[in-house]
Amino acid sequence: MIEKVSVVTLGCEKNLVDSEIMSGLIHQRGFSLVEKPEDATVVIVNTCGFIDAAKEESVNTILNLAELKETARLKALIVSGCLTQRYKKELMDEMPEIDGIVGTGDFHRINDIIDEALRGRKPVYVGNPVFNYEEKLPRLLSTARHTAYVKIAEGCDNACTFCSIPIMRGKFRSRSVESILAEVQSLADQGVKEISLIAQDSTNYGTDLYDGFKLPELLNRVSEVPGIEWVRLHYAYPGFFTDELIETIAANPKICNYIDMPLQHSEDTILKRMRRPGRQRDVRELIGKIRSHIPEVALRTSMIVGFPGETEEDFEKLCDFVREVKFDRLGVFTYSQEEDTPANRLPDQLPDEVKQFRANTLMEIQRQVATENASKYVGRTLDVLVERYDGRSDVFIGRSQYDAPEVDGEVYITNCPVQIGEMGKVRITHAYEYDLSGEGIA
Repeated sequence: MIEKVSVVTLGCEKNLVDSEIMSGLIHQRGFSLVEKPEDATVVIVNTCGFIDAAKEESVNTILNLAELKETARLKALIVSGCLTQRYKKELMDEMPEIDGIVGTGDFHRINDIIDEALRGRKPVYVGNPVFNYEEKLPRLLSTARHTAYVKIAEGCDNACTFCSIPIMRGKFRSRSVESILAEVQSLADQGVKEISLIAQDSTNYGTDLYDGFKLPELLNRVSEVPGIEWVRLHYAYPGFFTDELIETIAANPKICNYIDMPLQHSEDTILKRMRRPGRQRDVRELIGKIRSHIPEVALRTSMIVGFPGETEEDFEKLCDFVREVKFDRLGVFTYSQEEDTPANRLPDQLPDEVKQFRANTLMEIQRQVATENASKYVGRTLDVLVERYDGRSDVFIGRSQYDAPEVDGEVYITNCPVQIGEMGKVRITHAYEYDLSGEGIA
C-alpha cells in the first residue's frame, strides 16, 4: 500500500520552505501527499519553538493530531522543526504519541525518518544544524502559484539576548549566488512572478562566502531572471543596511519599494540590553536615508514590548517614536522569557498583564498611523498582482508592491482587467486601515 502523507506547517516562512522541500522529497519517493491529516497514514508536523505561544501551539497541534491514531488511519506521527531542535529529549521522553523527530538541519532525510517510524523504531534525527538546502532538492510550492519564498541563508550570528534562533537554526550560512539563481529560474519556469527573499539576517548575505556584502548584487541578478516581475526583501538587519543596498533598491524597478526591517525597540537602554547594533540616532539616520532615496518605500518593522527593564518612560518614548516615524506596517510582540537566552536571566522582568497592555496600546497607535498612511494611495494607479476572486463580494483581491503575502494588506478590485496570477493596473478609490479598494484599468 502507498502511504498517504500530510505535512502540517506552523511558524514562519522559513519553516514553510522546509515543509515544501520535505513535500518534494516525499513526492519524489512515491508517497501520496494529501492535504487533510484525517486522510493520512503519516503526518508530519513542522513546528515552531520561537516563543512560548508558538511552543504551546506546536504541542497542542501534536496532541490533537495524535488522536487520529484512534479515529482515523494514522500510523506514524513525525515532528520536525525548531521545537524538535530545541527539545528533542523532552519530546521523546514526555510525548509517547510521537513516532519520530527530525531537526532543522536534517529535514532532507525525511524519507528515512518515515521508513523507520513506520517500522516502530522511534527515530531521532537531530544533529548540529549545518545543512543548507540546494536547488537540486525537489520542492512543491504550497503558496499561490505566482509567488514563492526563497531562503538565501540559514541561521544567525547576531546573538540578540532575547532570541533562541541560533540555538534552533545554527550559525549564519549563506547559499551560493548560483544555487539561488538556479532555484529562482526553476520557480519562474513554474509561473512564479514574485520572489520574496528570506533569511534570519538577509542584509548579512554573502559575508561568510564572499568578500563583503553581496545582497545588492543578488537582488539585481534575481531581478534579471526572465519571468520574475517583483523581488521582495524580508528580514533586513539595520546594522548591515548599506548605502549600496539603498541605491540598488532605488534604481531597480523590479525590486519592490518595500523593506522589512525588524528594529525591536527605539530606546538605547533597551537596545543595549537586547544586544542590538546601533542606537536610535543610527536608526533614524538610516530611515531618513532610505526615504530620501526611495520616496515611495513602504517600511515594515516589528517591536518587542515588555522587555526586562523597560520602564514606563521607555515605553512612552517608543510610542512617540512610532508616531513620529510612521511605519507603513508594524508588528508588535510581547517579550517572551525564553530559557537558554541571556535575557531570561536579566532582572526586572515585567508581568504579563503589563506586556499585553503595552502591546495593545502600541497597536492602537499603529492603527491610526496605518490609516493615515493608506490615504496617500487614493487617486493613484498601482500595479497589482491579482491573487483570487471573492464570489460573495464579486471582487478580485490582490496586492501591490507595498504589501507582502500573508502579513500585509490587500487591494479589492472591481472590473478586474486581468486573470488571477497576472499583474494589472488598479486606480485606488478608497483606503482603509490596512487595505485598499479600486477599479481595474483595461
